[in-house]
Order: sequence, then C-alpha cells, then structure tokens
Amino acid sequence: MSFTADRLLLFGATGDLAQRMLLPSLCALHADELVHENLQIIGTARQDFDDAGFRNFARAALEKFLPADRRGSMATFLNRLRYQPLDATNAAGYQALAAKVGPIEQGLAIFLSTAPSLFEPTIAGLAASGLTGDKVRIGLEKPLGTCLESSREINDAVARAFPEERTFRIDHYLGKETVQNLLALRFANILFEPLWNGAHIDHVQITVAETVGLEGRVGFYDGAGALRDMVQNHMLQLLALVAMEPPANYNATAIRDEKVKVLRALRLIDPSETVTGQYRAGAIGGQGVPGYDEELGKPSDTETFVAIKAHLDNWRWKGVPFYLRTGKRLPERKTEIVVQFRHVPHSIFAGRGARSVPNRLVIGIQPEENITLSLMAKVPGLDRDGFRLREVPLDIAMADAFAGPTKRIAYERLLLDLIEGDQTLFVRRDEVEAQWDWIDGIRASWTTHELKPKPYAAGTWGPSAAIALTERDGVHWHE
Repeated sequence: MSFTADRLLLFGATGDLAQRMLLPSLCALHADELVHENLQIIGTARQDFDDAGFRNFARAALEKFLPADRRGSMATFLNRLRYQPLDATNAAGYQALAAKVGPIEQGLAIFLSTAPSLFEPTIAGLAASGLTGDKVRIGLEKPLGTCLESSREINDAVARAFPEERTFRIDHYLGKETVQNLLALRFANILFEPLWNGAHIDHVQITVAETVGLEGRVGFYDGAGALRDMVQNHMLQLLALVAMEPPANYNATAIRDEKVKVLRALRLIDPSETVTGQYRAGAIGGQGVPGYDEELGKPSDTETFVAIKAHLDNWRWKGVPFYLRTGKRLPERKTEIVVQFRHVPHSIFAGRGARSVPNRLVIGIQPEENITLSLMAKVPGLDRDGFRLREVPLDIAMADAFAGPTKRIAYERLLLDLIEGDQTLFVRRDEVEAQWDWIDGIRASWTTHELKPKPYAAGTWGPSAAIALTERDGVHWHE
C-alpha cells in the first residue's frame, strides 16, 4: 500500500545519530518544503523531556550540526517536534507513546535505532499499543544483529508486525550522491558497460578509511570490530553496486534482485586472503593518539583494520579480485572505489620507448565526491628523443559539475523515502542475510586458524601484511 506518512516517530531521539544527522536532515527537508506541512515528528528516548525540553535540545543540536545557511526555518521546524519518554523494555510505556503519536490513519513512519537486544521488546510494545497497522512502516538502523543467526532473530521479530514491503533497512551509504551515481555511471553511459567485466578489468579496490578511534563507541565497537561494523554492510553494498548486472528497471525490486545475486556469488574466503590489524599509539595529522587498548582500557583481540581479497564466482567477474580495505586511525579519511582496467593487448608505441599505463577509474565517495578517469596521452614535443606518453586525469568534481543543487546529507534522502515509501535505497532481508552468511564464514575461519590482529601504528595504512596481500598479485593499493 502506497502512502505518505503524516507522523514520524524517532526512537533514540536524543542520541548522537539524531543530533548529528536525523534532526539536521529533517530541518533541512522542512526548510526546502520537501515534507508536508502537516508532518509531525515525535521523539522518544529514556531522557525525561517534555515537548519544550526536547525542542530546546533539538535547537542546540541544530545550532551545532546544521550549517548556518540552512537554519532559516529552524523556528517553524521546532514547532513540529513533540516528545514522549520511554524505557523500551517497559511494555506499559507504549500506550503513552501511542497517545502522544495520536491518530495514524494517514500513515506513520518509524525510525528505529536501538541495540539488537531491544528490537524484540520494542516491536512487541509497538504491536500491543496499535502502532503496527497497515498504514505504518518501519526503518531499521544498524546493527541488525552480530551474526546470521541473531540477524534472523531480529528480522523474524520485525516480520511478526511488519511485512517486507513495510520494512526499510537502512544503510546510509546508499543515500550518498556518488554511491547512487555508480548506477548512473554504469547504466546511463554506453561507454563503460561493454568494458565492465573480467575481460577488461584487472581488479577492483574498495577503501573505507577513518582517522578516528573509538569516539565514544567503546561498548559497541569492541563487540563488533571492523569486519562487522564496516565490511558486512557498507562495503558489501558498494561491492554489490559495482558488480551487479543491469537491472531491468530503476525500482526497488529490480535493483535489489541484482544486488543479492552478487552477494550470493561471493566465494568463501581463504584465511590467507584476509589481514586483520589493531592500531597502536601513533600520530594523526601531527597529533599523538593512543592505541586501541589504551582507549579501551584493557587488552582486546578486536580488529580495527581488515583487508580482504574477495572473489565473485559468476560469469562476469570470474578471475577478477576485489580488494577491500577498512580501518580506524588511518592516515586520511576517505571512501573510494578504484576500477583498474587491464593493459592494452599490444602497445604500438613500445618500439618508440613509450610506456603505457592501464586506465583507471576512481570514484570518490567521501570526503569529496568526484569521479576521475585516467587516460594515456602524448606528451607535446617533436619526439626526436622518443615518443612519450603520460597519464592524464579527467576529473569530474560533483560540486563543480552541479553547482546549483544543494548538497544533501544522506539521511535527508533516506528519511524522505521512508516517509513517502520508496524502498529503492534500502536493504532487503535476503541481502542482509547473504552478507552475514559470508561474514560469518570469514570469522569462523579466523577462529579455526587462531588468527589475531597484527599491530599497526596509528597514522599508517595498516599492517604490512595488507600491502603484501595485494603486492603478491602485482597490485598496489591506491593511496
């Protein structure tokens, strides 16, 4: 059933995600008149606010995290906000929450960001209080479990109240402009798609690098690690978008059907094709930072870095390695995809002393959104000393190419799609479970072979073994 909700219920409305992303995104949508004037936003969390107290809290968050040029309508946005305290484990509190939400005949969208252990009691409380009807849809923020089994338990609990067509699993990377541009790049340009296969592509690299450490996520991160925190969701979604077959249409079903085929084609990783690490004290941007165990306050075997050589056993990608790399306390913050094409089969310029370099496509996702294609070109001159070639980049900076449209936070698009009911940029259950199945296989192999994270100094690109992972194939990480 298609409907646009006139109520939005935010769980975790006083948390870090709400302050940094959700409230600023909703205020920006309000300022641009992209949400209906009747939309009401109800926040809930443990904090004992009334409506006025929550509005003051939201104002402080917006003044801190929303750019000044987008605050023009902040006062009228705050009038949309209401609040109801709730202990998610106390079933009695949901009736008061339902009363605060009010009538939902026009439609209710719920954004649920909670610990995995709270999913089941929260869904049960929503159901018992009448907040799970046909005109209600739910958005689920990660983590959706810690393994395939726990993910299935959460999905089963959600499915008891919300069918798949009203369940929106959020991966905020899918809301990023350049991630969506992957689809436009591949399927709106005939230039690339005929070459987008193992006959013409040597390998693909996907890097998600962070300079930060634990940043207040001690409780969650030490139980998760880099593999669960980054690879299971963001990186596998990027891999699926790079590797998927052309969907028949641009709609939720067609796109997600193709993504899940990719995820199911992932080969079980051999332990020799993974590297894990944990940062030690070092320097980031010239400033000294402590090691992971120092930040944590105790020794730990949790990985803060992982590099993987992945394989897809299908027709298009057989024999093409996908190198994945993510970590904390790395030298710079960046997320990028590198598509390395093969050498030309025969260089006609070799006899003239010219050296040719394979073409490379680099898709930058953050902090800058850009696309760079490297081509070979002749160096100007009379060539009496030889015919010279040089690599020349063709750069498309999204900020320059599209100077008019406002650059939006990923959550703006995702929240708007949740309110309006478009599932295209959300993750389906079979995708999540295919991702966990592959991740669980990697963790099981680590346990079987007793692999422990290798130390690396903060401010470096991880353990030296990560360099060896690619260099034994004659490949260098793009840095």
